[in-house]
Amino acid sequence: MNIRKGNPEDMESVLGLIQELAIFEKEPDAVVITVDDLLRDGFGEKPLFHVFVAEEKEEIVGIALYYYRYSTWKGKTIHLEDLIVKDKMRGSGVGSALYAEIMKQGKKDNVRRIEWNVLAWNTPAVKFYENSGARILEDWQVVQMDEAGINSFLEKL
Repeated sequence: MNIRKGNPEDMESVLGLIQELAIFEKEPDAVVITVDDLLRDGFGEKPLFHVFVAEEKEEIVGIALYYYRYSTWKGKTIHLEDLIVKDKMRGSGVGSALYAEIMKQGKKDNVRRIEWNVLAWNTPAVKFYENSGARILEDWQVVQMDEAGINSFLEKL
C-alpha cells in the first residue's frame, strides 16, 4: 500500500469514495459535488482542501480529505473532513495508515488541534478514535445550515 498526496487525476476515484461514504452513512442522494468541483476547489490558486490517497495495486482504496481552520483558542488547526476506506478494504490497515498521515501532517504544520466528526452509531470508528487517544466531545453538537435554510433565513431579513 502507498499513501501519497492526491492529484487532479485522482478526483474521479475520490468522488467515488465520497459517494460510497454517503451510502454507508445512509444518505445516498446527499452528494451533489462533481469531479469538476473537486478539481476547482482542490487544485486552484487557493485550494480549499487537501487529500491523501491510499493506493493498492494502482487502485485508490482510501482517502483522507482535510482543510485548515483557525481556532480563536488554538490558532491554526486541521479539520479532517472525511477518512474513507473502500468497503472491501476495511480492517486491512488502510484507515490507520491514512489517519497516521493526517497526524504527521498536523505535526509538520505545528497545528495545536486536529478535529473531525464521527457518527455516534459508527461504533468501530468511535472505538478506533478513542483507542488512538482522541477525545469525543459529548457536550458539543454539530450545527449546520443547509442551502434551503440559508435562503429561508435570508428571506426573513
